[in-house]
Amino acid sequence: MKNSNFIIIISIFAFFAFSNSYAETEKECFEKTSRAIFKFNQGFDKTVMGPVSRAYNKLPKPIKSGTGNFTSNIGTLLSIPNHLLQGNVSGAGNAFGSFFINSTIGIFGLNDVASSLNIEDTGENLSQSLGVYGVNNGCYFVLPILGPTTARDTFGMIGDTFMDPFSTMTLREREVLNTTGQTSDYFAVKGATAVDFRGKNDKNFKSLEKNSVDLYSAQKSLYLQNQKRKINNSNSSEDEDWGNLDK
Repeated sequence: MKNSNFIIIISIFAFFAFSNSYAETEKECFEKTSRAIFKFNQGFDKTVMGPVSRAYNKLPKPIKSGTGNFTSNIGTLLSIPNHLLQGNVSGAGNAFGSFFINSTIGIFGLNDVASSLNIEDTGENLSQSLGVYGVNNGCYFVLPILGPTTARDTFGMIGDTFMDPFSTMTLREREVLNTTGQTSDYFAVKGATAVDFRGKNDKNFKSLEKNSVDLYSAQKSLYLQNQKRKINNSNSSEDEDWGNLDK
């Protein structure tokens, strides 16, 4: 079964590599539908995510810091196989070192000890790996709740659940190194990650909404720029203002 899943992933990878190599990276296939979903997401943000994130921001700093460190540390598990897929052995070593140190000395990832030792992970996923191999974004569109995405990113998000040890242990409830979890654990961590990111960027979201003539286009531009930055593992002053966009 494991081999068949691997073959499926590689087959789809090949399909994307050849069929999308000349795709327009900012082409929209369903703009009217995406704009309608975008409005729905804005409503969800105003009634749920916004209030929850602002309540989260009122928590004591150690709790917020611990939550962000914990979810980021779990995310490092996904980086390891993607670094290897990209042929970046040193990056995989840093990701593994970061996870090991923070999970032990950092007490289950609640403290980011690895960064103080200059051992950091760039945060890699399958979409970035595909981008490194020249697979373009494909169509841009918006998903309910999940927000902006592209054909490559959507495929990568699905593929990540097969590559990520945490997803295997929780979402599929399979044993990895004598450890397993529950599906609820997966969604709890993803939810905490989203709230932490939304809370850190509350002021930025308000500023973007206030200063944008077309908020939909502004978020699209920001999203695509960030995806390009992540593939190139580059940073800019604008990116630094937006917290950790790799989440």
